[in-house]
Amino acid sequence: MNNHTIFQFFHWYYSAEGNLWNHAAEEASHLAKLGVTHIWLPPAYKSARGLDEPGYSAYDLYDLGEFDQKGTVRTRHGTKDEYLKCINKIQRNGMQVLADVVLNHKNGADETEKINVQKVNPHNRNEKVGEPETIDAWTKFTFPGRKGKYSQFIWDHHCFTGTSYDPMTIYLILNGYTNGQWEEMIEDENGNFDYLMGADIEYRNPYVIEELKRWGEWYMNFAKLDGFRLDALKHINFTFFNEWIDHLRGHFQKNFMIIGEYWRNHVDPLLKYIELTNGRIQLFDCPLHFNFHEASLQKENYDMRKILDNSLLQHKPELAITFVDNHDTQPLQSLQSPVEYWFKPLAYALILLREQGIPCVFYPTIYEAKYADKLDDKEIYIELNSLTCVEHMMLVRKQLAFGPQRDYFDHGSTIGWTREGHGKKRLSGCAVLMTNGFTGDKNMEIGKKHAGKTFIDVCGGRQEKVVIDANGWGKFFVNDASVSVWVREDAKKYVEP
Repeated sequence: MNNHTIFQFFHWYYSAEGNLWNHAAEEASHLAKLGVTHIWLPPAYKSARGLDEPGYSAYDLYDLGEFDQKGTVRTRHGTKDEYLKCINKIQRNGMQVLADVVLNHKNGADETEKINVQKVNPHNRNEKVGEPETIDAWTKFTFPGRKGKYSQFIWDHHCFTGTSYDPMTIYLILNGYTNGQWEEMIEDENGNFDYLMGADIEYRNPYVIEELKRWGEWYMNFAKLDGFRLDALKHINFTFFNEWIDHLRGHFQKNFMIIGEYWRNHVDPLLKYIELTNGRIQLFDCPLHFNFHEASLQKENYDMRKILDNSLLQHKPELAITFVDNHDTQPLQSLQSPVEYWFKPLAYALILLREQGIPCVFYPTIYEAKYADKLDDKEIYIELNSLTCVEHMMLVRKQLAFGPQRDYFDHGSTIGWTREGHGKKRLSGCAVLMTNGFTGDKNMEIGKKHAGKTFIDVCGGRQEKVVIDANGWGKFFVNDASVSVWVREDAKKYVEP
């Protein structure tokens, strides 16, 4: 009986000095002690932009920092050997490694091809703009630095559905596999949201599917991976992932973890995707993140009784990967929707200390982040500060957050819940109380097994001690706009970082 916890070991602006793999290896033992069971590492393969971005501008999936391509041998995060050593160190500390997989597009082609295309309206990709034309498109990938090692597959325009010169100039490629149509997606955002960026991979081409199956086998074998995080699911036909996942799980005879990003602020499309993929992929709970974002902005005006509404955690908890922030939502990113600092402890308590969902903790929460980027030609400096209280919560999750859960979502500002504990987890059990308003208290039942026991707030906000009565109830307290996590006083040793 253990609680899973994922840790995202990077952020978008993490240093380009190439030390991330070494840093993750150095921190493996510390994260294991905090209860982390899975570490999500950033894309490990060569970016089309060399060291300038963290790997989502995918160029060569077989180049893990081994070949001189795009002006560098190493990737932004380090060398191939450092990556493999990092994985080994994480696994030797009892954790699993999730590799970030970007299969929607490729960037940085090595050669151009003359191809027939149809320009489309970027706001309605089903609407043609002008007549078909011939252009010189960057759609041929020969990977000259790798020279055919690991795979001799050449990507050309038959492997892609669309391409662009810039976000407002999008072309549908007119070849035998597209038949002049985008691939069908679950939703009709922008008319059709098959196209996102770069050279959009064509999944009606059987040679592409077979190559990516071979690559998946190679990657898992070569890097000894434990699972995947899949990028940009809503832009890729779900039938490909059904086939790809079944192939890999069948090949390795292992039901490894696969989590995916379907970026939508409403639960219905996520539930539809789960239905169409028959639960093969656990999804990030984006709607819950947006609840946190809105609650942090609205402050005391947000009704905390609704904090879980419209979330995957509420509707399909067994497949929900919960998170507070990530690399896409952090300030200065295109999808920025950061949770305000004051609310982060409340949000982390909601994902770490409840029975449902698997939480994912973001790198700056433990290690902080400082960076700058330009916005409207003005340089902006950002500091994301760490939260010591989250380390306490992670330890509570590891050691004490077990057993039946009782909810007290009965007040617009102050809500709470208790976990009674489990006999197989010594001294387990906890109570959580939070408010977006003023100092409050709440009587909550934690179970007769704790009768006469003293509880303390490990977040340090409240100094009083709560003694549980003979019926298993206690009166718990919380400060203004904060969260208190109450555990047995004799369990304090378990939750000190």
